[in-house]
Amino acid sequence: MNDINENDVVALLVDIPEQGLWRGEVGTVIEVFSANEHHPAGYMLEYVDDETGEVYAHAEITDAAQLVKLHRRRRAA
Repeated sequence: MNDINENDVVALLVDIPEQGLWRGEVGTVIEVFSANEHHPAGYMLEYVDDETGEVYAHAEITDAAQLVKLHRRRRAA
């Protein structure tokens, strides 16, 4: 796993058409899970509409290379 943690904001680097998600969509990591005998390690992401505040998708990503962590910097006044 890389430096992506719960509550991080990430962008998709790939399309996931079966879930209606496209490269560049921004979501929040709501869970980071470890691998076990039944499932690989990965992330649960939540996507929220900026205008309505409604959740429009959840996605489980098991390949960290499909995500990029976004960083925000405060601008100097």
